[in-house]
Amino acid sequence: MTNDFRHGRRFLGPVAVLALALTLCLPNCALAMKQAVLLLQWLPQAQFAGYYVAQDKGFYREAGVDLKIRAGGPDTLASRELAEGEVEFATMFLATGVQRRAEGMPIVHLAQIVQRSALMLVARKDSGIVSPRDLGGRRVSIWDNEFQLQPMALFQRLGVIPELVPQGSTVNLFLRGGVAAVSAMWYNEYHTLLASGLDPSGLTVFSFSDLELNYPEDGIYCLQTTWDEDPEMCRAVVAATLRGWRYAFDNPEEALEIMLSRMREARVPANRAHQRWMLARMRDIVMPAGNRRGGGEARMGKLDRLGYQRMAAALLERGLIPFAPTYERFAREATP
Repeated sequence: MTNDFRHGRRFLGPVAVLALALTLCLPNCALAMKQAVLLLQWLPQAQFAGYYVAQDKGFYREAGVDLKIRAGGPDTLASRELAEGEVEFATMFLATGVQRRAEGMPIVHLAQIVQRSALMLVARKDSGIVSPRDLGGRRVSIWDNEFQLQPMALFQRLGVIPELVPQGSTVNLFLRGGVAAVSAMWYNEYHTLLASGLDPSGLTVFSFSDLELNYPEDGIYCLQTTWDEDPEMCRAVVAATLRGWRYAFDNPEEALEIMLSRMREARVPANRAHQRWMLARMRDIVMPAGNRRGGGEARMGKLDRLGYQRMAAALLERGLIPFAPTYERFAREATP
């Protein structure tokens, strides 16, 4: 009988051959997985459930991207992090994206996740504020950084000059009477006010969606160079994100568990009832009824061309941008 070891060779069985093949494949597989970072513009909460669900369920990795998610907050300027190359992708309001592009920042829009505005200003009726014009001369808290375009456009259009107060991550100043009106998102701070014991009938609510300032909000952006160098990675991130949102809406309790876990990790106060409200409202604005076609998902993530042009023209008319970037220069076809 031939001694295989004596002749310096060994016959491998089928299991060993498979193991060797997998081992040799590992370096190539690792190289094929692209690395990227996505910066969200706020703290972990159900507003971003689709992203965290996509990461937790492995949707980004299945799309070929090892995507890290960074949380933002009131002191985080998403566009600056993007411009400085700290992250490959970031979420921003559409109006902010248009403003940055008009100011010369070479960013491109990849997907419009939130299709309409959830931003509002809230006041107590007993304060005497019954119309937006009543905000003139009153203390109004608004968020710093990239959340001011709509309030400033409203004040400019009405010719009112409120006393602006920086707003942090809570509505405590309003609850304590420190300001007459507070900025709120329908899916977040408005519910917090109700949970604090305020009756909706005792509140005056100015929704920007009802004030001809219905600017779509959260979208996904990257630098032009990122798109030019790897459009397939950009498309993969968008496709996995949309898959995450669909999964979150179809499996809300599982999505809530994922979000509550992430919030606890980040030491962000987590309330299941509040996050459940937020996720339900996110479904309303991510897939608004007016834009549903054939089951409600055909326009998910799409930026409506006419809606974009109207919003850009309004920003230009009010002098909030030096020029209106064309849709073709601003948006990329990254949605599936």
